Amino acid sequence: MTLEDKPEFERIKLINQLDEDDRSTVFRLIDTMLTNKKFKDFFQENVAAL
Repeated sequence: MTLEDKPEFERIKLINQLDEDDRSTVFRLIDTMLTNKKFKDFFQENVAAL
């Protein structure tokens, strides 16, 4: 079984077992991806309104 096969809550538990620096890196990456998605969604909604 690979990590991709595990449910999200199991992955979160595994992330929480990482050392502080690695855990921080994972969450910064997730935050960046979410921010990018929100920006893209906002941009698409506003360009469609023009």
